[in-house]
Amino acid sequence: MKRQITIKDIALKLGLSTSTVSRALKDHPDISPKTRAAVKELAALLGYRPNRIALNLRNNSTSTIGLIIPEIEHYFFSAIINGIEEVAYKNDYSVMVFQSNESYKREVINTQAVLTNRVDGVLVSFSKETNDFSHFQKLIDNEIPVVFFDRVIDELQADQVVADDYQGAFLAVNHLIEKGCKRIAHFAAPQHLAIGKSRLSGYHDALLKHNIPFDQSLVVLADTFDSARKSAHDILRRPDYPTGFFAVNDMAAIAIIKEAKHLGLRVPEDIKVVGFENSKSAAISEPELTTVDQFGFELGREACQLLLKRLKNEENETSFKPIKKVIKTRLVVRSST
Repeated sequence: MKRQITIKDIALKLGLSTSTVSRALKDHPDISPKTRAAVKELAALLGYRPNRIALNLRNNSTSTIGLIIPEIEHYFFSAIINGIEEVAYKNDYSVMVFQSNESYKREVINTQAVLTNRVDGVLVSFSKETNDFSHFQKLIDNEIPVVFFDRVIDELQADQVVADDYQGAFLAVNHLIEKGCKRIAHFAAPQHLAIGKSRLSGYHDALLKHNIPFDQSLVVLADTFDSARKSAHDILRRPDYPTGFFAVNDMAAIAIIKEAKHLGLRVPEDIKVVGFENSKSAAISEPELTTVDQFGFELGREACQLLLKRLKNEENETSFKPIKKVIKTRLVVRSST
């Protein structure tokens, strides 16, 4: 599908600002006849058609940000929302929240709602089901600034804010090894997600650092409480069960602990467990969970600040270069290790 030509494309080719191109197309008297003619000639050559949605947004800012997230009840995403709202409200923006509930179809409906409600910009963490990103490309084609956070996609021309998933995973597994674990299982996220790949890479490289062979059979797709408990039940009944577990999130880690207790194993004496998130549940689980803090509140703040910067500077940009911000993680050691 051919990408729609935008004002930014014309501005880039002519070395002008987007605001100059916009005014030239409207025959604004402040723009010289020569510039107006050059802009219109190139617009006709490229097949530019005025984007009515973008035009309305530019002329009538709603001071509203659209936020599309997989789920609200997850602690990490609720922390992100708090960070986003703090920045938004301080800058006189309101936040309209849309929940995909990890559904691709619902996410597409969310993006349609974003367009209908004429938000100024959009913050996105896409669903596990999403493999086709054309609905987000539509937002970009409509000249609506988009910032992806946590779950990101490099193929789209959009800004990104992520936690350092690789570093966090490496710290977690290195910690388990230093505590004496030689066989370590990883309960992983889907590998089409960047967070899944990065955390698996951190797990893999921490093993290599200590000359521990990577065993694919110890990597299990289990990123929910129920799937993690079922997988833990199967693994912990083996004669050679792992003594260390690194889970992709805290709920999966807590499920491992619960199943271990159910099978008569002790934590941390028989097995040691590390999560990823530093949720409130981590501090009140029994035993308290060692986990990686990915600073969701700060991640939300950074994502919103980046979006507002795009909104304020958009008219002065002649070319777009995506920005990627990485939030460092921290290992929080508790009783489970």
